[in-house]
Amino acid sequence: MTFLFDPLSVSRYHFCRQHYPHIFLLINPCIIHSFLCVFAIIVCLRKPAELLELDLVLRDHVPVIKRFTGGGTVIVDSGTVFVTFICNKDAVPGLQPYPRPIMSWSSLVYNEVFQGTRNFNLRENDYVFGNLKFGGNAQSITKNRWVHHTSFLWDFEEKNMSYLKHPAKAPDYRQARSHLEFICRMKDYIPRSIFIDKTIRALSSHFTVSPTTLEEAPTDPHFEPSTKLLTTQDLETAASSSSP
Repeated sequence: MTFLFDPLSVSRYHFCRQHYPHIFLLINPCIIHSFLCVFAIIVCLRKPAELLELDLVLRDHVPVIKRFTGGGTVIVDSGTVFVTFICNKDAVPGLQPYPRPIMSWSSLVYNEVFQGTRNFNLRENDYVFGNLKFGGNAQSITKNRWVHHTSFLWDFEEKNMSYLKHPAKAPDYRQARSHLEFICRMKDYIPRSIFIDKTIRALSSHFTVSPTTLEEAPTDPHFEPSTKLLTTQDLETAASSSSP
């Protein structure tokens, strides 16, 4: 599980560096990451029982990770691509550090990335091709810094969607569709390598881009990430507390 926590912990670390003045980050990192083989479920701060079919998760020993941002629940495997913007509040001239303006700004970046790709759009808080979702967003905002995180479904295993409950709160355009009726694979529209290259090029029109690797990213041995791997006991407790 180590390499799954790495990008999540690095995101949290850079976001929180404002609390460590002696190592304050003066640049605004963007983390682009995809996974090799791990399968897990990432949930936000809500109760797992509201989001997951916990009996199936426990039966199949699926790792469940609670992240520090908001957003929905994400199935993570080798077909997932994460893109995370971590910015000082004044990094984008004229941008107000609130959820809707940040969402609108990120959509401008991805309009460049998906230019020429059919039916790309931002619908409510999702990236879609037509009425099919392929990208979900999450944010966290503090006084001096914000993070905007997108999980892209480049590919996915249909059977893994059975671990997810139909959310109590869903976007209007979903129209009560099941998970498999609601989502699509980004690979049917754009190759992964081209997507990553075009994302880097699009960012170059907003920032000075200096590519680096996860291994080269600075870390702090004293930093304690809030990203948490839920234990079997955590999940069993959540399941029992939600039982009638």
